[in-house]
Amino acid sequence: MADSHDTHAPRSPFRIWQAFQWSMKGLRAAWQVESSFRLEVYLCFVLVPLGLYLGQTGVERFLLVSVLLLVLIVEVLNSAIEAVVDRWGPEHHDLAGRAKDMGSAAVFLSDVNVVVCWLLILWPQWSKDS
Repeated sequence: MADSHDTHAPRSPFRIWQAFQWSMKGLRAAWQVESSFRLEVYLCFVLVPLGLYLGQTGVERFLLVSVLLLVLIVEVLNSAIEAVVDRWGPEHHDLAGRAKDMGSAAVFLSDVNVVVCWLLILWPQWSKDS
């Protein structure tokens, strides 16, 4: 939750703990409600270790893993957008549809980013081994 007052004051350990709890609540909600998020988490369980194994340098490992985490981040943001749009009202509105479509497009683009990154890093390794 956003600070409503004293926004320039440093956070206390208690407030940091509250922010952590809210974040975990959001992740739990994404897991419970969003099948796409669960699928992406399952893929991360497979691809993160694979990326750590296949990356030859620390930078390659970082890139192979971070693009996967970026997909999860974008999926959570997309789910948040969809929840707000759905909360606003069930009737169809062009702007609501556009917001949902753009959120979906952001997830798609992050998926494309994964494929491009993995190919750019791993293709030279595979072609050199052939």
